[in-house]
Amino acid sequence: MRLVAIIFSFSIIINGCSSNAFTRDVDYEAEYEKGKSALSNKKYVRAQDHFNTVVIGASHTELGDDALFYLGETYFYMGDKLLAIAEYDKLIRRMSFSPYVEKARYRICESYVTLSPKYFRDQTYSEKAIEKLQEFIDDYPNSSNREEAQKNIKILRNKLSRKIYDTGILYIKMEEYKSALITFKQVVDLYYDTDYNELAHMKTIACYIYRDEYDEARKYYDEKRSFIERIKMDDLVDEWFIQKRVLDRIELE
Repeated sequence: MRLVAIIFSFSIIINGCSSNAFTRDVDYEAEYEKGKSALSNKKYVRAQDHFNTVVIGASHTELGDDALFYLGETYFYMGDKLLAIAEYDKLIRRMSFSPYVEKARYRICESYVTLSPKYFRDQTYSEKAIEKLQEFIDDYPNSSNREEAQKNIKILRNKLSRKIYDTGILYIKMEEYKSALITFKQVVDLYYDTDYNELAHMKTIACYIYRDEYDEARKYYDEKRSFIERIKMDDLVDEWFIQKRVLDRIELE
């Protein structure tokens, strides 16, 4: 039995040495270059195999961190944005001074923008995209991506604003005017820089008229008239007060 144990232990040592020798024999530079070549040829799965070899075998080295970025790129171009975000995030946390960090952070922004759904769906990804984009602008104010980032923030904020605005319209249709007033206030308070700000002010006046609260409607209109004039609807709203009812443009004509 003792002899068997010695032979078994010796076998493990030999295998372990062989394994280490095999690991050391991997040319990680070559694997890295093969991965980049496969990526440029849109062979994303093959590129992932090469980059994973480098990431695992040469972890916590400059080459391994570079491979981690390109591994994220393979998922990004394949359209698997969540996996791409995960790989970019690993790079950012492991190697904050990597030359790829800025690009990785913007890739995360782009991924969340892509994941942002139509306005009537859950907007968690839209909110996350805005958060990441603003952080990027704050940290890289001179980035060449700054203008695009600002443009995307505006588009996303407009989407969030529309979702809330349409909720207010739904409340009006249901004759839930108090709930509509609360909803339109959210639009003007939170999304004052979007396309739905002026419309929300206009619908607020309409809600007061629907509730026969003409004094409140008049007071609000006097305070916010400039917003209504901005969308050239002041003549229509003026008519609401004359007729003491809300009517649309077609009725006015």
